[in-house]
Amino acid sequence: MANIRIFEPGLCCGTGICGVDVDQALVTVSADLDWTRSQGGQVTRFNLAQEPLAFVEDEVAHAFLLTAGEEGLPLTVVDGATVLTGRYPSRAELGKWAGLPADQSAVQPEGSPRLLTMAAPGGAPDAESGCCGGGTGGCC
Repeated sequence: MANIRIFEPGLCCGTGICGVDVDQALVTVSADLDWTRSQGGQVTRFNLAQEPLAFVEDEVAHAFLLTAGEEGLPLTVVDGATVLTGRYPSRAELGKWAGLPADQSAVQPEGSPRLLTMAAPGGAPDAESGCCGGGTGGCC
């Protein structure tokens, strides 16, 4: 199986899914990475703010940063070769690079409950109403 590595710009936490203004691309890629791993794919992500040494130790990431800078991230590397820059890979791309069957990577299952909870503005939704806004005068 291929070794997929994603080098990301500095994020507030390991996934970037934190705070009130969550980037939907980060929610999507986190779910897609969880899915790829659940199918047996080998994916590792490195956050520049939390793991700067990984960018120095990896020759491809280091050369990329020197050439393109942080603005060029994210960088996706498969088995030592740069395959994508400037955006996160899709589920289909991850599946292809991981060597998964094409029909398997086309499946879009329900969102990961863990990720949906993390992405909710107020944390976990209220069990009774499903409201994540925390207020009494309306939801979200």
